[in-house]
Amino acid sequence: MIEEDVAANKSTLCPSARPELEDSIVFGLISGTVTEPRVAYLKQPLPVTDELLEKASPVTPTEIFRTAAPCATKKCQHFDGQNCRLATRVAEKLPTVVTELPACSIRRDCRWWQQEGKAACMRCPQIITDNYNSSELMQEVALTEVTSF
Repeated sequence: MIEEDVAANKSTLCPSARPELEDSIVFGLISGTVTEPRVAYLKQPLPVTDELLEKASPVTPTEIFRTAAPCATKKCQHFDGQNCRLATRVAEKLPTVVTELPACSIRRDCRWWQQEGKAACMRCPQIITDNYNSSELMQEVALTEVTSF
């Protein structure tokens, strides 16, 4: 059953996926400052390759890249069986950081867009997967509640 869910969501992308996951793509670069990092969206996503990951060294790839991968649904700690709780917390708790929808190359297939719409997109540029300087609010939003299915 889990395999069927993953197959059905193969075209639905998680915009907060780890680059090590199968079929991962880079859709943004981390820019901004240490205190206010922002995602600079690529016009076209790039496949994550070993060479790309090696070029990130000595930092982790998620400190400089924003990556997406097919939504893992029930294999993901944020998935409640129907929705992504991370997308919900991002849309409900974080402040907007842009005044217009970012030019995002994965929007059409993005789980957060499909689920939360514009509210998630207006907050997405502040999401940095490995942010060692994150605020208490950002840590609260990222917090995972463990549930079983």
